[in-house]
Amino acid sequence: MKTSSIRVTRLSFAALCIALAAPLVSSVAVQAAEVPAPFSPQDLVTLPRLGGVAVSPDGALAAWVVTTTDPASYARTTALWIKAAGAPAFAVALEGAADSPAFAPDGSLYLLSDRKDPAAPKGASATQLWKLSAPAKAATAPQWHRASAFAAEPAGFKLSPDGKRVVVWADLPRTCATFGGCADSAGRAQPGPGSGRLYRDGTGFVRHWDTWANPGTYSRLFAFALDAEGVATGNGQALDGDARAGGLVGDAPTKPYGDGAEIAWTRDSNAVIYAARLADRNEPRSTNVDLWLAPVDGAAPRNLTASNLATDTMPAVSPDGRWLAYAAMARPGYESDRLVVHLRDIKTGAVRALTGAWDRSVTSLAWTADGKALIATAEDVLDTPAFRIDPRSGKVERLTFNPGREGHIGNVVPLKDGRLGYTRDSIEAPAELFIGRPGKGSDKLTDIATSALAARAGVVTQRFHFAGAGGDIVWGQITKPVQAVADGKLPAILYVHGGPQGSFNDAWSNRWNPRVWAAQGYAVVAIDFHGSTGYGQAFTDAINRDWGGKPLEDLQKGLEAALALDPQIDGANACAAGASYGGYMMNWIEGRWPDRFKCIVQHDGVFDARAMAYETEEQWFDEWEHGGHAYHEAPDEYEKWNPVNYVTQWRTPMLVITSERDFRIPYTQGLAAFSALQRRGVPSDLLVFPDENHWVLKPKNSLQWHQTVFEWLDRWLKRGGKAG
Repeated sequence: MKTSSIRVTRLSFAALCIALAAPLVSSVAVQAAEVPAPFSPQDLVTLPRLGGVAVSPDGALAAWVVTTTDPASYARTTALWIKAAGAPAFAVALEGAADSPAFAPDGSLYLLSDRKDPAAPKGASATQLWKLSAPAKAATAPQWHRASAFAAEPAGFKLSPDGKRVVVWADLPRTCATFGGCADSAGRAQPGPGSGRLYRDGTGFVRHWDTWANPGTYSRLFAFALDAEGVATGNGQALDGDARAGGLVGDAPTKPYGDGAEIAWTRDSNAVIYAARLADRNEPRSTNVDLWLAPVDGAAPRNLTASNLATDTMPAVSPDGRWLAYAAMARPGYESDRLVVHLRDIKTGAVRALTGAWDRSVTSLAWTADGKALIATAEDVLDTPAFRIDPRSGKVERLTFNPGREGHIGNVVPLKDGRLGYTRDSIEAPAELFIGRPGKGSDKLTDIATSALAARAGVVTQRFHFAGAGGDIVWGQITKPVQAVADGKLPAILYVHGGPQGSFNDAWSNRWNPRVWAAQGYAVVAIDFHGSTGYGQAFTDAINRDWGGKPLEDLQKGLEAALALDPQIDGANACAAGASYGGYMMNWIEGRWPDRFKCIVQHDGVFDARAMAYETEEQWFDEWEHGGHAYHEAPDEYEKWNPVNYVTQWRTPMLVITSERDFRIPYTQGLAAFSALQRRGVPSDLLVFPDENHWVLKPKNSLQWHQTVFEWLDRWLKRGGKAG
């Protein structure tokens, strides 16, 4: 992406993103006389979090789930909140967990909950579908009705447009014809008297993300009829057909990230369209996710996108039932290819690419209530705005809710009157729920964390750009404490995102959160190097077969650009930190930029590309990044950028973090890096979590992670290398 091709004129903040640009925003107005306490790791772990949200089609009602964390025990609980237009929000007496709220056409509210019910039949799972009638009037005496008696534990659900059916999904044996209660529910992974798992020739995933596979068990969809009271009846109709007669064998939704966005009802409520990938010996190397149409009468599902061997996902049916909009990639084997919106005539099967001329990749898709437009979200130069797409011409219009700085827009719900329900978060603050019209203001419905954050010292976030590798424009952000909190020189942290096709964009994170790092007295410099998303597909593709090339050059030039822009940053007192691909880059920096930093934090990074090629579970990713070859087919592709080849240059103190349930970059990679450091006598610590995956999610573990990381940074940046 050359300098001349970037469209900065689209962004109202472009004039600010030049040398000596002023900070865009401070999250808290700070009085010089009284400085609030900094935002701490304890705050990050215990801050209330917005979960599932729902807005009724007329916008009159909104419901949301809030997760709270006890500051002493770190136990997490959920609460359901409801708000009617013009009235205060109220919490519903739930007596259990809440998840996935959704409004039915009649205005009642459904959700999943494990609330106790003495009348539940024997054999029913703890979690069931529950219905709350007249939710706007339930502040004093909510009327709950158990709407299911499922034998299996439902992972999610989606109501039909007419409100007379529901589709639910759960992990079940493929041979199970009903939603749970099957004799072979243990699966076929342990066929003998011992504890060994046996995987037959032709098995797909042996393990995936953080779970060992149980052969024969998949995430499966079942459709239920709802009676006059809104209660699911019968044993459910499987929507994957008879496996012996050509039915689908695979996970729906897909794993590990799939959810309700991969599932859509047809407008007549007689069929479900869902995304799934075949589970066979090619599954670990395949990104061929297809859209399947399954009638609720039990007929075999039909593959709608068999001609495309890459990913098809995000089905959305138009209000008149004629059109299926969905997002599709073009290149098989590439998980970060551009997701282009396509339109299919459901009656004729004719398909056309709608946004082929728009160089962005959609992240969500929904029809407006009148069917005259599609609303999508997509990353776009550090922001994730909403866009309106004309289904006739394919014209795309960027929508604005927060002029100058859109942040991260998500959970978009088009309403009947043209407004949109949506969530917004940013580096400074986590998600809150809004209803509004683009360009005309919004009403903020929630106060999940805004007031709590007002009692903590804020940060300033500044965007900038510079000429990176090949002269291309590369963007970055600097996050640091407000001036009243830190008015002297600030040690620098070079923050390297994972993916590598990703971004440390203007969004809140409960894991790698720039605000909590900056609150420790650091200036956090994040660079969207070549390979990052939100700048066009060519920029994203540029990292392919070049992991240690242009990205490292961008990081080097980006750090220097940040130092030139902000003299408060102490470039001589700096550490680097990153996870996943960012962890790989930490290992690469150790050998290829070894004298720049006082310390490194490396989390779940690739250390040896050869071992990684044979140990990782989603093989399509590693092979695509190395020219589409397995290691034995093209070892030079892997060795060119392999950190293990430069261990003799390692000398920067490093903290290594890994987790035993990380199957994406197995923990042996972290152990190997630590062994290399120890063998060379480089100061190094190792933190291993036995119960986490590629991410650190549990509250106590998150707190320990932050305490360990900040102690390491303080040792090298504030105490001259002396242990605490």
